[in-house]
Amino acid sequence: MAKLFGEVPGNPIGSTFASRAALSQARVHRPLIGGISGNGREGADSIVVSGGYIDDEDFGDELIYTGHGGNDPATKQQIADQELDAPGNAGLARSQLDGLPVRVIRGAAGNPAHSPSVGFRYDGLFRVTNHWSKPGRDGYRIWQFHLVQLDESETTTQSSELQPPPGTMGPVPRSTAVVQRQIRNSAVTEAVKRWHAYRCQVCGITLQVAAGPYAEGAHIRPLGRPHLGPDVPENVLCLCPNDHVRLDNGAIYLLDDFTIVDARTGGKLGVLHREYHHRIDRAFIQYHRELW
Repeated sequence: MAKLFGEVPGNPIGSTFASRAALSQARVHRPLIGGISGNGREGADSIVVSGGYIDDEDFGDELIYTGHGGNDPATKQQIADQELDAPGNAGLARSQLDGLPVRVIRGAAGNPAHSPSVGFRYDGLFRVTNHWSKPGRDGYRIWQFHLVQLDESETTTQSSELQPPPGTMGPVPRSTAVVQRQIRNSAVTEAVKRWHAYRCQVCGITLQVAAGPYAEGAHIRPLGRPHLGPDVPENVLCLCPNDHVRLDNGAIYLLDDFTIVDARTGGKLGVLHREYHHRIDRAFIQYHRELW
């Protein structure tokens, strides 16, 4: 069954459900057992936050959500490593890459400050901003996902046309989707891009668009929870969109001598281009490398 992204008609924020079966019947979260509804091909459309993993952190409008796998449901302890290619984990990573909204449902067993006293509650749409791996509290590798609640400035309602069922006539049905946008700009990233004349420090390409050269400022140690990377030139690279995505998602990383490494093959892709007045802090490089 295809994933349903965005709001589910008839189930506004704050809707409550007595059981997982009721959640599934309402299509708010379809799996009867799993905490993540998703896969690597389509993305993840919903998650349940219910205290199943001790490494979860719930800040209300922000979540540090632990992926699935390797957990003993009886003790809630991790007994094996998690893998990013497990369906739910891959689904959340795909939702980050494609900008897909994720419905967040909280269960009574979660953080008491933000969870319902009984049953389950739909708490709105969130976006996945980042993901990484680390040793969990029980000593096994886990994958974690940072989610932030969408607000009205980040969402618009958009209709999309669908093909009618085979053998039928009439108007084309429409579906409603939620599209997100994130705008980040600062004097720091602009300065770094100007220092490099908008040339990607990884591949050396200067991307030209109608308005002139284009590049993106990429933070080596990510901003926000739980990484708390600073918005300073020592933590910013000038990258093309392709290499920005690759860096943020662990496809490439840097050695301390600024060698660029392909994470999938271990091959060395060259050396990061650096301008003499752009000092890059190796501590941020080491932090990023440890995430992957």
